[in-house]
Amino acid sequence: MRKGAKRKASQKEEAKPSHESPQKSKKAASRAKRVKATKPDSEPEYFEDERNLEDLWKEAFPVGTEWDQLDSVYQFKWNFSNLEDAFEEGGKLHGKKVYLFGCTEPQLVFFKGDSKVICIPVIVAVVSPFPPSDKIGINSVQREAEEIVPMKQMKMDWVPYIPLENRGSQVDKLHTQIFILRCTQRRAALKHLKLDRVKKYEYCLPYIYQPLKEDELEQSTEVQIIFPSEQKPVFCEFDWELDELEEFTDKLIQEEELSEDQKDAFKEFVKEKVREAKKANREAREARKKAREEMSEETRAAFENMRFYKFYPVQTPDSPDVSNVKAPFINRYYGKAHEVL
Repeated sequence: MRKGAKRKASQKEEAKPSHESPQKSKKAASRAKRVKATKPDSEPEYFEDERNLEDLWKEAFPVGTEWDQLDSVYQFKWNFSNLEDAFEEGGKLHGKKVYLFGCTEPQLVFFKGDSKVICIPVIVAVVSPFPPSDKIGINSVQREAEEIVPMKQMKMDWVPYIPLENRGSQVDKLHTQIFILRCTQRRAALKHLKLDRVKKYEYCLPYIYQPLKEDELEQSTEVQIIFPSEQKPVFCEFDWELDELEEFTDKLIQEEELSEDQKDAFKEFVKEKVREAKKANREAREARKKAREEMSEETRAAFENMRFYKFYPVQTPDSPDVSNVKAPFINRYYGKAHEVL
């Protein structure tokens, strides 16, 4: 067939009248009507815009919090707008390199007619040109010895925080100045770990080494005593400058914490712990002295200018008022914050 014939045949078919049945025609009309039909006007929904750093406090891992208490930390709608404002122009953290870690402080507070102990989330901001620590300290009254371990051993590390407006960007292309301490230990995997390993997380604190600062706690004259006994272990603290060992031991016997036949063994145990503590203090002093002597001027300036800020949640109708329980103390490895907000 010629090309022209094909074209004519096609045109004839297009010109043919439609012979659809009335029933099909009605269905088509019905479909058309349904498409044209509009829903009645409804009230528009309004959603509050997310602030750019709104989830910053949640992203910082709450170090040292018991695993079974983690969910309770987020039971209230805590507001850390004071932390967010600190990064705005004119704020204390604006334009600075900042490392953040979280922690919790169990406190008795009053909220909506009830008084109860809750875990208050707290954020510590460290202004520093380099990570303030790459180690974790693990310590408690129940543990015989303090441990200082690499953060990565506890699956923790400093990672860049990406603000909400930049979440779609590649991390390596962002010049972020905010880093958070993150833990990659999955809670679901805890049941496969030994109890001692799980408990370590509950006694963790960032070990912030300050070679320019005489750490009062490192030079403490107290030792924690966990004396093994057949009936029950003896837990106590002995201060070798304030306590007299003979009187201290006799008092424990009077209080029936220690039996008479264990007196000599207990005294020798305490003396050994005191020797160990004094040796640790001496080595710490020597290590700080050596670090200061070998330190570059740039590093020295960084340590001198390092600043610690402690942020509590601001008061809102949706969360308890914590203004009366704020404390300047950060942790036993550093001491007090330069400012509490």
